[in-house]
Amino acid sequence: MRRNISVLSTLALLVASAAIGDDGSRLLSLDHYVRVTSTAPAISGQLAQIYVREVVLAGTALRGGPAPDGVVLFVHGAGTPAEVTFDVPYKDYSWMAYLAGAGFDVFSIDMTGYGRSTRPPAMNDPCNFPKEQQAQFVPNLIPAPCVPSHPTAITTMGSDWNDIGVVVDYLRALRRVDRVSLVAWSQGGPRAGGYAARNPTKVARLVVLAPAYNRTGPLEASPLPPGSNGSMTAQSHADFTANWDRQVGCPEQYEPAASAAVWSDMLASDPVGAAWGAGVRRAPQVPSWGFNQAVVAKMQTPFLMVTGAHDKQVAPERVRELYADLGSKQKVFIDLACSSHNAMWERNHVLLFRASLEWLKDGKVNGTSEGELKLGY
Repeated sequence: MRRNISVLSTLALLVASAAIGDDGSRLLSLDHYVRVTSTAPAISGQLAQIYVREVVLAGTALRGGPAPDGVVLFVHGAGTPAEVTFDVPYKDYSWMAYLAGAGFDVFSIDMTGYGRSTRPPAMNDPCNFPKEQQAQFVPNLIPAPCVPSHPTAITTMGSDWNDIGVVVDYLRALRRVDRVSLVAWSQGGPRAGGYAARNPTKVARLVVLAPAYNRTGPLEASPLPPGSNGSMTAQSHADFTANWDRQVGCPEQYEPAASAAVWSDMLASDPVGAAWGAGVRRAPQVPSWGFNQAVVAKMQTPFLMVTGAHDKQVAPERVRELYADLGSKQKVFIDLACSSHNAMWERNHVLLFRASLEWLKDGKVNGTSEGELKLGY
């Protein structure tokens, strides 16, 4: 059983739990809001609020201090906020709950522009979607396709690293630890990996599912992709389902009920987008940079990377290139069977979760600290 409470009420709940003989095995879900001076172009210099979710055993929270196995921060990808990606309220599909139940103090971060973190005002204008995406909002929301009011970047990879840095430092102080481990997905690869490359003394280990990687990508900040004609993106339920279905490569790869739970949580994370048209998930367009061959060749942080055999968003070959280019001597590449880009929401999710747990605890998977593994075949 999970209890969702504000961090401000944690102490009262723990005292009450202790009084009634709580055995400490229950999971608590706590909300933190971390203030940051934003470096996102759309609100640069302004105070912003970063939403951080914590999942932790009640007994660990009651004792205070660091968890027995350390602190983990989950970092989301290009579109889906972390609270949705990693804490799905369906069966045993919460990656956060899995690690918390094993003794980690687990957190997730929603970057500026995502989930319950600050959304820059430019995101409230549907004209900032690409023109082809605007069509679904005509005529109920806008009379016709329109010119973007904010044609330049709303947030950037650099501002994402700033958000991560502020939250990492908040967690280090809160839990009195020197380092945290990062777990990420998709564009969370350059987000978490890029941050770790620049702050190696603050990151213990990395786990990334389907890390976006371009060995010849730009080293410095890049503008919006040519022809993007919009600074944010929309994803409808139809888009979400079609993108997933094109990556199905084996029978019963995912449960429709799991997909429904994810989409329901997605709309709940974006009340404004949920009211636009049939309901969409909004996200800033954030081009990747600063995570190429020159950068990863110097990295020494232990790095576990996982690719789904049927991933059509981040090709397994790209993840193999990251493995080949990475400087760390502690690195493992996992080929996960019957899995897509959305492996954490699919039938082999427990294999993924277990591998991440082994890596975060011991720096090994199936006794291996360097090399390639196949799971689920």
